Amino acid sequence: MSATDYYDVLGVSRDASGDDIKRAYRKLARQHHPDVARDKSKAEHRFKEINEAYEVLSDPQKRAQYDRFGYVGNGASGAADFGFGAGAFGDIFDMFFGNARSAPQARRAGPERGADLRWDLEITLEEAFAGAIKEIAFDRLAQCETCNGAGAAPGTMIVPCERCGGRGTVRSARQTPLGQIVTQTSCGSCGGEGHVATHACERCGGRGRHEAATHLTVTVPAGVDDGSRIRIAGKGEAGTRGGTPGDLYVYLTIAPHRIFKRNGRDTFVDVPVSFSEAALGASIDVPSLGGDVRLDLAAGTQSGSTVRLRGHGMPSVRGAGRGDHHVSVHVVVPARLNRRQRELLEEFARAGGDAVDDRTFFERVKDAFRPE
Repeated sequence: MSATDYYDVLGVSRDASGDDIKRAYRKLARQHHPDVARDKSKAEHRFKEINEAYEVLSDPQKRAQYDRFGYVGNGASGAADFGFGAGAFGDIFDMFFGNARSAPQARRAGPERGADLRWDLEITLEEAFAGAIKEIAFDRLAQCETCNGAGAAPGTMIVPCERCGGRGTVRSARQTPLGQIVTQTSCGSCGGEGHVATHACERCGGRGRHEAATHLTVTVPAGVDDGSRIRIAGKGEAGTRGGTPGDLYVYLTIAPHRIFKRNGRDTFVDVPVSFSEAALGASIDVPSLGGDVRLDLAAGTQSGSTVRLRGHGMPSVRGAGRGDHHVSVHVVVPARLNRRQRELLEEFARAGGDAVDDRTFFERVKDAFRPE
């Protein structure tokens, strides 16, 4: 078992988070670094101790082993020779020099797939019902036809970059209180590619791609819903270094309709009918997305009632049948009556035709507010 309590060394509790441990380590490392402390011998010993504790507690596996057994096997605390584990050295580096070690590395030399693109397309509900053919136009990065994406003028060569020797990165060294620090950055001459053209293609400027206007025909299948996505393979941006092109994704938005509403594969419409049609029954034509549909109203149909017409809604985008069409009936009361109409309605009222229910409307309201 280790004679040193690593949590006491860093001054943190045993349930401290990784961020708490890192903050404590950085604070102590600044205070006890041999290059800044007055007593070099004591600072060196303390600095080794701090790094040993951090190397164990910053590693989840080593920390779990230490919490369980009180030590870490296989010489995990080998920081006694004033060496640093990878994590500790990285944190010390960041502390003194910022995040310089995260400088861009060399780009992948192999083919790279092009980016996917998105296009938002608004269609009408009728187009969603029947399907549609839509034309779209947009700009994208296309492969240069002159150099076939190589970036070099026809007949010229691609050669290793002289500045970085084909590595895509350049290295520089600097002296610090910790010794010599070597940094690696992306090569500015070749942009991290490692290779350059002896003569760049004039059309694309050596990039291998150029901005191009693209026109496409998009087939919208019948039955699509709002938010549906259509994928058109290979119509995104061109890849680099022979990489495959990305895809184009067309996102559909269905514009609100003047009279129809939709919920999934079902459609809804409000239909006005006359008093006599509702009372006596009638056969009427009601609108649907597929055209007018004949509806037989039963005698005594009440205003606000709904009739379902099966199979007259939206088609399935997979071809598995169609939804239903829901017709809400609304009885329209005439605002003006001629003399004959008034006489007939008065006669209808005298005959008891205006009776509505055994209980009046106000009696039903009272029932709704009575305590149970």
